[in-house]
Amino acid sequence: MAVAVLPCASFWVIRSCQLNKAFVKENDQDEEEGASPGAPSLPPGTRNYMTRRGFETLKAELDQLVKDERPRLVETVRWAASNGDRSENGDYIYGKKRLREIDRRIRFLIKRLESATVVTPSEQENTEQVFFGATVTVMCEAEGGEEQTYQIVGVDEANASEGRISWIAPLSRALLKAREGDVVRFASPAGMREIEVVEIRYI
Repeated sequence: MAVAVLPCASFWVIRSCQLNKAFVKENDQDEEEGASPGAPSLPPGTRNYMTRRGFETLKAELDQLVKDERPRLVETVRWAASNGDRSENGDYIYGKKRLREIDRRIRFLIKRLESATVVTPSEQENTEQVFFGATVTVMCEAEGGEEQTYQIVGVDEANASEGRISWIAPLSRALLKAREGDVVRFASPAGMREIEVVEIRYI
């Protein structure tokens, strides 16, 4: 597996953009706070694997929040606060609520990116077996022989509707180290399923 642990110096630049204490509520809640709705948590003690694409997507979101959305919202809250009674000030109340959400998301993204182990699928040396980053085509005889293709990706970049499944998902775990022609079984929400590995690619 081709793995590169990226340096995190660039994120200290982001940290140096001091979050205005007047608008940030500090707390010690779960480090998964700020995750996308429905996103699975990383199993304790495991590496935070993600593809280069996933890393760049999270980094772009962090940059957009820190450099664009948060500064604009801070200005809106300041303007709303200057208009008098805050208890009935919709712009102020919503702005403060949204600011807390953004700050939670920023903290979450910084932690995720700092802990990332980035894998470049195209650099995988053992292309005959399924590992993280593989794009796998499978077939299920019980479902009429229909073929489906999935890429095994990080927990924060999974999107089943686009064929990207988390490496901690039951299907991914069942496929790990499988070869073309192998038949694997795994527990799905509908019960046990049996699928054949048709093709393995690293792109």
